[in-house]
Amino acid sequence: MKFLKWLLIAPLALIGLAFAIANRHETTVSFDPFAGTDISSPQLTVPLFILLFVAVLFGIVLGGFATWVTQGKNRKAARLAKSEAEKWHSEADRLRAQVGAQVSDIGRSPVETRALVRPY
Repeated sequence: MKFLKWLLIAPLALIGLAFAIANRHETTVSFDPFAGTDISSPQLTVPLFILLFVAVLFGIVLGGFATWVTQGKNRKAARLAKSEAEKWHSEADRLRAQVGAQVSDIGRSPVETRALVRPY
């Protein structure tokens, strides 16, 4: 399994490295939606590969969060099912103990055993 993991990760890492080397020139990112105003807008100058890697990372985090939110009802149903299963397991254990106590009481005294058996 580890070999398969590395077999998939190694080519992706090499492609990412080649992309970073080929796109290392500076890119200016402006956060002003109304370009052309006299007010200086906040800008960021970074290499292009860093900008794209951050964008991909942001997409992965956003997708993971969206998946986590949409699966909330499944996690809630699993919690409810687990609590109900625990409730029924404890009920079964209680009944087993009760039946075991009655069986051990029956085995102790022949008088009690005769009282429990119906005559025909």
